Amino acid sequence: MNIIKKNFKYIDKVLLFTTLLLFTIGLLNIVTASSREAVVRYGASLYHYFNKQLIMIIIGLVLSFFIIMIKPSIYKKNIKYLFYIILGICIFLLFNGKELKGAVNWINIPIINMAIQPSEFAKVIIIIYLAVLFEKHEKHLITKNDKLVLCIAKILFVGLLIPCIVFFQKDFGTMLIMLTIFFIMFISSPILKEYKLKVVLLLIALTLSIGGFMMLKRGYIFTDAQMKRFDFLAPCLKYETVGYQVCNGYIAINNGGLLGLGIGKSKQIYSYIPEPHTDSVFAIIAEEMGVLKCSIIFILYIIILYRILKISMNSKMVSSKFICIGVSIYIFMHIFLNLGGLLGVIPLTGVPLPFLSYGGSYTITLMCALAFVQNININNKKNK
Repeated sequence: MNIIKKNFKYIDKVLLFTTLLLFTIGLLNIVTASSREAVVRYGASLYHYFNKQLIMIIIGLVLSFFIIMIKPSIYKKNIKYLFYIILGICIFLLFNGKELKGAVNWINIPIINMAIQPSEFAKVIIIIYLAVLFEKHEKHLITKNDKLVLCIAKILFVGLLIPCIVFFQKDFGTMLIMLTIFFIMFISSPILKEYKLKVVLLLIALTLSIGGFMMLKRGYIFTDAQMKRFDFLAPCLKYETVGYQVCNGYIAINNGGLLGLGIGKSKQIYSYIPEPHTDSVFAIIAEEMGVLKCSIIFILYIIILYRILKISMNSKMVSSKFICIGVSIYIFMHIFLNLGGLLGVIPLTGVPLPFLSYGGSYTITLMCALAFVQNININNKKNK
C-alpha cells in the first residue's frame, strides 16, 4: 500500500487528469454517436458500444496499474519476448486473419464477443523495444566498431519487419504510423550520422526496388481500395463514390457552426456517416458541440503531448527518453491522420482518434503507452 501511495505521489497529475478527461468525453460521446447504429443495424441496446468501450477502458486501467507499478528493469528484460509473440501473431494473421474494413489483421475473441487488432499492440511494443536497444547498444552506436553494423541490423529488424507484414495485411494507416515512429526514433537515435544517412539511402533504394518488382510481378503496388483513398481532393464532387464519408463529415461540422446543435442532436448520425463512433467521431462532436468548444479538445491534446515530451527531457536514461518520444509520435500521428483525413487534406486512412474513437485494441494500447510514460516519470522523481 505504501508503494502505491508513493507511486501515485510521483505520477504526473496534469497528464493523468487530462487523459482521464478526454477518455470521459470520448466515452460519453460514444453513447450519442453510436446509438442509432447499435439499435438499427444490430438490434442492440442504445448503450451497446458504450458498454463495450467501458469494458475496454477498465481492462486498460487494470493493465496500466500493473505497468505503473513494475520496475523498468523488468519490462526492459522481457520486452523482446512480447515482440516475438506479437511478430508470430502478425505472421499467422497474414495467412489466417479475419478481414474487417479491408484489413486482414483481426482476431475474433468469442468470450467478449469482439475482434481485436494485434498490430495495434505492436506499435507500443516496437517503441519500447527500440528504446531498449538504443540504450543497450549505445556504446556500439556512437563509435565505429565491429558491432555497429550488427546493432543497426537488429534495430532495422525490430523497426521494419512488422510494418512490412502489416502492409501485406492491407492496413496502410497502421503501417504508416509504425514507419513514422521508427523513422523519427531512428533519426533521433545515438547512431552515428553517416550511418544514419547510409541506412536511409539503402532503405529508399530497397523500397523502390521492391515497388518495381511488385509492379512487374503483379501489376500494382496498392489495391484498388487503397488507390481510391488517394483520390481525396474535392470530396463533395465525388459524393456518390469516394467522397461520401468525408463530404458528410464536412456537412456535420458545418451544421455545428461555432456553438453546436447540442448534445444528442446530431443529424449526420442518421445513416449519413458510416459508423460515426469510430473514424469520423470528431465530425459528430463538432456538430453537437461546435467549433469553439472543440478547441478545448485541441488544447488538451497539446497539453498531453507537451507533458510527455517534458518527461522525456527530464529523463536521464536513454530508453526512457526514447519511449516518451515514441509515444508522443504515436499519439500525434493518430491525431494527424484521423483529422487530416476527415478534413480532406490527406487520404482517409481509417485510424482512430486518440481518446475519442470507439475501439478496444487501440484504447487498451493507448492506456498502456501512457502508463509506461507515467512509470518513467515516477522513476525519474524517485532517482532525484
